[in-house]
Amino acid sequence: MKKFAVAAAFLGLSAAAFAQQSVSFVEPADGATVTSPFKVKFAVTGMEVKPAGDMTANTGHHHLLINAAPVKAGEVVPADEHHIHFGKGQTETEVKLAPGTYVLSMQFANGLHQSYGPGMAKDIKITVK
Repeated sequence: MKKFAVAAAFLGLSAAAFAQQSVSFVEPADGATVTSPFKVKFAVTGMEVKPAGDMTANTGHHHLLINAAPVKAGEVVPADEHHIHFGKGQTETEVKLAPGTYVLSMQFANGLHQSYGPGMAKDIKITVK
């Protein structure tokens, strides 16, 4: 931990700044049962939402992963039916899924769609009736 604090100080950043960066689902709640279509709302703390292409420090945009493996830090988030990009800076959407159980993952990434990794990701499980 001491090395982390020294590195953070060297970069001019506080350890608290790193600890405060996170993403979360406003809705649905983890474990929720929903009917399709349903609303998904994203939140981010410690960073600012900006559209794709904007490479300002401490900014990025949301990606919704549906039953997909996490994206490692620095890797580009794919664009397909399991990886939905919100490159205009959207913070909510309506999702239509067939009945079943799903893992929804929110992945925050920079303006080039490069993942910030697990520290800026959040998983929830839902059931669609």
